[in-house]
Amino acid sequence: MNVRVYVEKQMEGLAVFAHALGMPHAFRQNSPSTIAPVDQHIRFVREVLPGRPLTMHGCLVEVGEADALVYQELRHADGQLAAAFRTRIMHIDTAGREPFPWGKSVRAAMADDMDTPPEESAPRSIDPVAEGLPYDDISVEIPRKLGIACIGMGAVPPQHLDVHGRMSPAWVIGRVSDSVPNLLFGWRKDVAAAAGDLRMGAAVLEYRIRYHDMPQAGDRFEVYTGLGGVEGKTHSLFHWMMDPVTGKPWATSQATAITLDLDARKAIPAPAMAIEELERLAPKGLSI
Repeated sequence: MNVRVYVEKQMEGLAVFAHALGMPHAFRQNSPSTIAPVDQHIRFVREVLPGRPLTMHGCLVEVGEADALVYQELRHADGQLAAAFRTRIMHIDTAGREPFPWGKSVRAAMADDMDTPPEESAPRSIDPVAEGLPYDDISVEIPRKLGIACIGMGAVPPQHLDVHGRMSPAWVIGRVSDSVPNLLFGWRKDVAAAAGDLRMGAAVLEYRIRYHDMPQAGDRFEVYTGLGGVEGKTHSLFHWMMDPVTGKPWATSQATAITLDLDARKAIPAPAMAIEELERLAPKGLSI
């Protein structure tokens, strides 16, 4: 299951949760207010194959004046964890997208849904609360000056919007995911060949996304990807989805990924020469 589909399921679960909190209007068209993700950590634990049964459960971990930390998990039929989401949501008005406090009835409902996520879902390679770059310090000129290539670009189509006319969070991660092969397909193929001409794929193990602003239909975007580092069989990448018109970010993210032997379903280690090539393809210098 592609990373985009995971976030689609997470957002649908959030909409169901909104009903339980007394906010059935949150994901309806023309609603005066909604809840939007602003910072999200995802851990992909076990593969999800088409047609396999899944269940979602969740809880509130923290509640602030106008924000909250929501935990959601997907589990297989045998109870094994498939994926876990920790999403910082903000209560906003849909016109100006400005935060405002939760209502009293919503706060009362929230008190019944507080809990602690299971230890097995804890973040591993990415810190979900590490302080990110200030919005004013993020500019499209940074990757350009560092020699970091634009690996994807486009204009947001209407079918990628939510009911409030903004790009759906699932398509933020989706368009980044679609762009990565433009950078790494040949590199991963070389890694698989060096390991014995294996049948090659890729898998993301962990992700953090900061949603800075959400584009509307027709807005342009460019994706820039820089290397974070290589540790064992994993490599870390930073992705910036930028507005080339204003130079400001739509979203910044960090991903931990592996090159995968599709037959053995195991990670393929990258030899030293491949790591040097990866540093050339995706220069370092970006952060979340």
